[in-house]
Amino acid sequence: MSQEIRNLEPKALWNKFADLNAVPRPSKKEERVIEFMKNFGNSLGLETFEDEIRNVIIRKPATPGMENRKPIVMQGHLDMVHQKNADTVFDFDTQGIDMYVDGDWVRARGTTLGADNGLGVATIMAILESTAIPHPAIEALFTIDEETGMTGALNLKGGILQGQILLNLDTEEDDEIDIGCAGGIDVTATRTYHEEEVPEGSVGYTITVKGLNGGHSGMDIHKGLGNANKIMNRLLFDAFENFGLQIVEVNGGSLRNAIPRESVAKVIISQMFDEAYVYDMQEIIADIKAEYKTTEPNLSIEIVKGDLPEKVMDLGVQEGIIRAIYAAHNGVYRMSADMADLVETSNNIARVVIKDGEVLIGCLTRSSVESSKFDLANSLRSAFELVGCEVELTGSYPGWTPNVNSEILEVLKEIYEKQNGEQPKVVACHAGLECGILGTNYPDMDMISFGPTIHGAHSPDERASISSAQKYWKFVLEILSNIPVK
Repeated sequence: MSQEIRNLEPKALWNKFADLNAVPRPSKKEERVIEFMKNFGNSLGLETFEDEIRNVIIRKPATPGMENRKPIVMQGHLDMVHQKNADTVFDFDTQGIDMYVDGDWVRARGTTLGADNGLGVATIMAILESTAIPHPAIEALFTIDEETGMTGALNLKGGILQGQILLNLDTEEDDEIDIGCAGGIDVTATRTYHEEEVPEGSVGYTITVKGLNGGHSGMDIHKGLGNANKIMNRLLFDAFENFGLQIVEVNGGSLRNAIPRESVAKVIISQMFDEAYVYDMQEIIADIKAEYKTTEPNLSIEIVKGDLPEKVMDLGVQEGIIRAIYAAHNGVYRMSADMADLVETSNNIARVVIKDGEVLIGCLTRSSVESSKFDLANSLRSAFELVGCEVELTGSYPGWTPNVNSEILEVLKEIYEKQNGEQPKVVACHAGLECGILGTNYPDMDMISFGPTIHGAHSPDERASISSAQKYWKFVLEILSNIPVK
């Protein structure tokens, strides 16, 4: 771990972040970071325990003079999104994140940084460890599996937490105070198909779409970024329509909450169309690059001759799948009518796998309105069922309804304006914060979300602003000193 990270100010925050980033913590494989956090709490002599789902809770009494303030919950999630560039050699299961300083930014070499939500977790750790920071009674809640299912929040039972105010430290713009978020649901389409013999006189090709920015499928969905699965499907559709292209296999995207950056397809074309196919594809590639020249300047689409396979996808099923993916909505579906510039409903076609007689298409549909969420999910479901897919709607979690009359919101607004000379942006976000889920079992808890500036979350371009972390740390300390009385 680079010493330059540990020397950054505030050192209490960056040192805890460095400690945390040395521990592998992929979603659904949090055993090591759970033990790390329990050992940390126990080393401080604080009450530390797991709940049934393996969330970690650490309790710290109020500092002298703060006993009359409302008890608070400081909350962050332990897991992180694991994404890396194709040419980066890195094992997330065994290696700590390799961080470095780039001007005002902390970055990772070729991988996600883990600032989402590592900086929030590190903040709580620094507060728990401190003997000089005034604060009310604190329950530190470290949830698991936020990134791939909100499992920790969904399974946290009522009655465990005693706090009256929850500070969620998982917002990614330091001038924003979040009071609402989107819910989500996974839409998964599957089906089988027969494999056919490769026709005589065929030529094999590999198509590669790469170089896209990727990003958070909620926070970045409105930016007009390229989706590798949709771009690949466009290429397959055109070549099938005009030259009878047949699919051998497709592998596109990875995580449901990340906009897919790469897709690779192996296909065949009749040798009689070989020259025309290559010419036509270059024209389409030029058109696509022109469309994305502003948002995706590094987009690369390569078509290279490859080995001839033995089997290809059944043409009838292939046509249906290609058309269904073309028809399936990707991106913003509806903007909020109540909050300016807020995406209400969206979908990310995150994963497309066609191989060995099986098709899998994975989507994450988000919305701050439950009825709209299921409206879009059913639209996707219908498109895929029409071509013979079995479709499952799973992992549904609720959004967080804004409370404009929140007491803690008024505290944060006043502090922010005093420290920065301007009012904060009070917003709802299109990401899946855990507040809405936690509020199901703790409906009377006053909740707020804020955090330092983090860009490129869920992609290898993830980076955290150093100056913003300093601004945020000062904000946190003042909030702790001004929690309302009981």
